[in-house]
Amino acid sequence: VQLQASGGGLVQAGGSLRLSCTAAGSMFSITDMGWYRQAPGKERELVADISIRGRANYEDSVKGRFTISRDSAGNTIYLQMNRLKPEDTAVYFCHADEELGGIRINEYWGQGTQVTVSS
Repeated sequence: VQLQASGGGLVQAGGSLRLSCTAAGSMFSITDMGWYRQAPGKERELVADISIRGRANYEDSVKGRFTISRDSAGNTIYLQMNRLKPEDTAVYFCHADEELGGIRINEYWGQGTQVTVSS
C-alpha cells in the first residue's frame, strides 16, 4: 500500500487548506486512515482519523476547525482545515492501518506535506 498526500502550503492565520491522501495497492485490509502532524522539535501527534465506517476522531485543539472525511471507495481521505492558527504549522503525514481479523498487522505512512500558517 502506498499513500500519496497533497494539499499543503502557506496560508495566513484564519485561512483554510484542504489535504488529500489516496491509498493505492492492496486495499482490502485497510481500516482506519488518518492524519498526523509533526512540528519542529515536537513529537508526531494524531490530528484526526476516520474508520472504514466513517467514525471520526479529533485531537482536542482541532475540534470544530478541522473535518476529516473519506470517499465512498474508502481509499481517499481529506482533511479540511479551517480557521488555521500559527500553531497548526507542521508537516502533516497521512497514515493507514492494515488489519486482519481485527488485529493491526501493519501500518503505512505517506510522505509529509508542509502546512505553514503565518500570523
